[in-house]
Amino acid sequence: MKYPATILVTLAFSAPAFASSSSDPLHNLEHFFEDAQIVSGPELVDCTLSEGAETTCFSITVKTEPTGYTPGPWCPTSVLDDADAGGIWLKDGEVHDVDGEFVSNLSRFYNDEEWQLVNPDGSIRVTDTKEACEAAARPDVAEEYQNYCVQCLPEYVDESATVTYVIPLTPQAATRPAPTNQSGSGVAYNGIRLDGSAPVDDILAAHTIAPFDDCGGHINTHVGYHYHAVTDCLEGGPVVEGHASQIGIAMDGYPIFNRTDAQGEVPDDLDACNGHVSDDLGYHYHAGEAGSNAILGCMTAQAGCVLEDPEAQCDASARPAPPRP
Repeated sequence: MKYPATILVTLAFSAPAFASSSSDPLHNLEHFFEDAQIVSGPELVDCTLSEGAETTCFSITVKTEPTGYTPGPWCPTSVLDDADAGGIWLKDGEVHDVDGEFVSNLSRFYNDEEWQLVNPDGSIRVTDTKEACEAAARPDVAEEYQNYCVQCLPEYVDESATVTYVIPLTPQAATRPAPTNQSGSGVAYNGIRLDGSAPVDDILAAHTIAPFDDCGGHINTHVGYHYHAVTDCLEGGPVVEGHASQIGIAMDGYPIFNRTDAQGEVPDDLDACNGHVSDDLGYHYHAGEAGSNAILGCMTAQAGCVLEDPEAQCDASARPAPPRP
């Protein structure tokens, strides 16, 4: 597959992961992640990126819990519950409130009579234990948890759980754009993973839904709380003069900004990965529409690593080659 012309142009530009008047990258990173629960770092390390480039990365180890709010809710428990009792679901580019009425009408929503999440008494079948969550929140949903609203609660995640992000300090050109399904899209300024697209087809095949909270996040017990959509919960990121707020750093080292620019408009020259070039920032991304199930459409440069072991060496080239987008 050939690059779209817009991506071919942008690969000539390198932008720092953040815009700042300081020339000290660690100082910039400490400031950028000041709302994250940092366990260690940021520090500079040697790394090998997804196509084998050897370069300098920053490494930061964080807790998977946001500091500015409590995640949830996700699943309503009754057909009478309003939108405050549940989260959101994404379909065809639109965001839908997951309230009791939404769940009770899933058979019409998907034109499939096999959707039956509601018990005769009006209660909704919800995964309400860690064991149920782990059996349902996987591609091969256990048969006994099909036709369930799937939620995993923060208390199901080990209190000592951390994630380490190893991201190139300066983006390194790739031979082709890569999907975000292995490395994720990046990390937000609050230390929370900006994930790739949720595996909606697998979820729906089992007649389950796994809602996101109003901030676009949900939990699994392996990666903790993470985002599949960017909503107004991330509007508090650092503001770059003349631009929108920067919400995160992509796994390839490019900055990720809010969906709209400083004038409240979506840039009209975004490429397939949701990126473009500006004179002052070079290449950078803007988050996808909340309903798109794609924070980034792809990555244009080589990706770093997401590690469970903070002492591990980052060699992203050791991953299997991703499928062509």
